[in-house]
Amino acid sequence: MNYELILKQYWGYDSFRGVQKEIIESILAGKDTLGLMPTGGGKSLCFQVPAMALPGLTIVITPLIALMKDQVDHLRHQGVNATAIYSGMSREEIAIVLDNCILGSVKLLYISPERLASDLFQNKVRKMNISFITVDEAHCISQWGYDFRPAYLEIAKIRALLTTQHPSPNTSSSPHKGGQERSPIPILALTATATPLVVDDIQDRLLFSEKNVIGMSFARENLAYVVRHTDDKLSELVHILKAIPQSAIVYVRSRKRSKEIAEFLNDKISPDTHGTQKIATFYHAGLEPAIKDNRQESWQNDEVRIMVATNAFGMGIDKADVRIVIHMDSPSSLEAYFQEAGRAGRDGKKAYAVLLHSNNDDSRLRKRIIDTYPPKEFIREIYNQLAYFYQIALGYGYGETHEFSIERFCTAYRHFPTHVEAALSILSQAGYISYDADPNNAARLRFLIDRNELYRLQEGSKYETAVITALLRAYGGLFVDYCFIDESRIADITGIDRNILYQTLKGLHDKHIISFIPQRSTPLITFTKSREDGADIIISEEIYEKRREQFKKNIEAVITYTNDNYRCRSQQLLEYFGEKDCEPCHICDVCRAEIGKEPESDATIEDAMNLIMELLADHKAHHVNDIKHLPINSNLIGKALRKLLDEEEVYMDGSSVIKC
Repeated sequence: MNYELILKQYWGYDSFRGVQKEIIESILAGKDTLGLMPTGGGKSLCFQVPAMALPGLTIVITPLIALMKDQVDHLRHQGVNATAIYSGMSREEIAIVLDNCILGSVKLLYISPERLASDLFQNKVRKMNISFITVDEAHCISQWGYDFRPAYLEIAKIRALLTTQHPSPNTSSSPHKGGQERSPIPILALTATATPLVVDDIQDRLLFSEKNVIGMSFARENLAYVVRHTDDKLSELVHILKAIPQSAIVYVRSRKRSKEIAEFLNDKISPDTHGTQKIATFYHAGLEPAIKDNRQESWQNDEVRIMVATNAFGMGIDKADVRIVIHMDSPSSLEAYFQEAGRAGRDGKKAYAVLLHSNNDDSRLRKRIIDTYPPKEFIREIYNQLAYFYQIALGYGYGETHEFSIERFCTAYRHFPTHVEAALSILSQAGYISYDADPNNAARLRFLIDRNELYRLQEGSKYETAVITALLRAYGGLFVDYCFIDESRIADITGIDRNILYQTLKGLHDKHIISFIPQRSTPLITFTKSREDGADIIISEEIYEKRREQFKKNIEAVITYTNDNYRCRSQQLLEYFGEKDCEPCHICDVCRAEIGKEPESDATIEDAMNLIMELLADHKAHHVNDIKHLPINSNLIGKALRKLLDEEEVYMDGSSVIKC
């Protein structure tokens, strides 16, 4: 089928945007393809359209469960047979989904990278007729990426399992048979944030047959980047949010702070929407799933204007009219900042990304290097203490999974949670454990009374009656043992709001009609090797020293960005992602400061350059403030410094300038 007709038939669009068409043509030609597209660039169509144009099944690997469910729902509504495998499904349910994929009735299968390693999936996937594999958020596979996830490394192993006749529009859609000429399944990798180093690493890790990158500029012409230097961030936050009284996200580093700042904003800013009780709410990974869903929905429906959140919020969020994203704390990389800031202005209208910066922020950022990469001796100590914590003897424990209470562990062994989290992450990368900090375990439920007693119950609200009826229709075996349930499925059947559903289930639990174990995000630790002595733990240079050095470079890049008040913010970000010779954006704080400044005196740029070079002649690091206070027009100083940086006469190290 013609892919342009598919676009019109299923999505109603007359034409493609940006590099969508080029990416689609590349994957239709069977080429391994890496697509670089900014947030809001329309990544989904790049794999959904060719999935419909090619015979067979397209596998979509993504870490975003909420995105899976939303896209599957939308595709089914458009007449596309799509399905997903996610946490909470029983082995039987997963097997049924995979069997349907083998039979050829499914066009798109969404799955998380953690599911790829299961024996069930690997046995079933060999029998499928797969057109191509899509890897969303592909930067997660790179050891140099800001959000490296070891589970992504399974993708290359799956690709090695899958060899089939090269797909073409004329190929039969039946499962492939032995004896055919075979070639690797094409891979489409997609990401919105990748430096040149990460771009190369993604292609190497996914075993691209040849380099093939199709990208569009990451420039966002409607998004004004601003760094606001202040030692009173809370007052500045209130001032900004009053000046731009529209939908906003405020990012913070800690769960505790998300709640505190939301309460502060509710106290300082009056609701400006009719019927709204408060101006802000908060969101972090530790909240119960029903509460997360309720708060996200309230924000997306403009019932609250401001979402104060940790970086757990935002992936897969599709709200186009966010007018401002504010970072109270500097992120650990420009990739993370670019991703989070890019959630503003996806409707193409003017929006702002503001980073609040104080004098102490640079030292706090550098401290994260030590916190994220504690000494190897400490990591080995944590490994030993985990074994004591779970009473695992030497040579035992392989494959065991345990719920992990970081509070109990830190209390028992007198550690700081930040350092323990870092050690567990490194042990995971080294292959000794698997640490899932936010597993999103599904809710479980069983009836405590038998079926006859249940039918004799006369009392109960209309919600309780509807929920009990839906449970009995949707799940079997609830009177025998606990079953995993999908709360969103029950909500759909009953038409009850998710928050009311949760409260109804809790009420039935309190009445001892059911035993209800809510969906939890209790961290899990799985021992992927038999327990060894901590002294024998090997933490390689690639896992520790090289990644620590890269992390340090990421931190220094953020510090340079926040302190370089002479070069266009957009230019700085685009250069970081490998885009050279970009034009100034004319809307960031640096560009706006250039407009309307006092006329230049008789001094020239050369005079200003000479003054700067005289100051730096001692080859010592000088803070940018020293340069600002040189006795010459400030506008001229800014232009001179930019020229010296471009000509590589000087370079910036954090907030300091040094002669090359």
